Amino acid sequence: MYCPDIFRDNDPDSLRARIKGHPLGTLVIQHGDGLEANHIPFVLASDEQGEQLHAHVPRANPLSQLTGSHPALVIFHGTQGYITPSWYATKAEHGQVVPTWNYAVTHVHGVLRVRDDAQWVLRQIRQLTRQQEQGRDLPWAVDDAPSDYIDRLAGALVGLEIRIHRMEGKNKASQNQPSANRSSLLSALKDEPLSDAFSRHMANTLSVKEGSS
Repeated sequence: MYCPDIFRDNDPDSLRARIKGHPLGTLVIQHGDGLEANHIPFVLASDEQGEQLHAHVPRANPLSQLTGSHPALVIFHGTQGYITPSWYATKAEHGQVVPTWNYAVTHVHGVLRVRDDAQWVLRQIRQLTRQQEQGRDLPWAVDDAPSDYIDRLAGALVGLEIRIHRMEGKNKASQNQPSANRSSLLSALKDEPLSDAFSRHMANTLSVKEGSS
């Protein structure tokens, strides 16, 4: 991934938070005649051997037929959005500004293997469900459904385990702009109809930048 130093995100907590906050990952592997991509929700797990990503797919997915170990890349996209030059203070001074797209991503590199084990799959489904249901007033649990129904579903799935070798992140939030533009951008974001998550992320990143200037 191309990543100028100013946008590099090496904070382990930030990288992991992006996975947990945006668990739908893009899994990329070399398979057959070329690259193959699948979009799958993951759970970040760990044991005495290190960290892993856990997921499941239906048996109809060709991934279920993989044997052995395969190098894999999983991309987790965080918040993102278009930045107009109109939000930069220097537009009124000299007009030498252009649009950009700000975003945050975590790339996970590791080794993939299939876990064709109904009990493993069931544990993973429970993990994923707890992760996504937490915070709800009445969280749904796997045990809310009939056990024979869940067992049939789990038998139609296979698990995916990716042993993580390294993670890298990029957080592009206009940190490369002069202080006047960072300040005007923060002001503009308060009045723009952008997602609250994107606005908060931009504000948090640029506030840190301003504090370190």
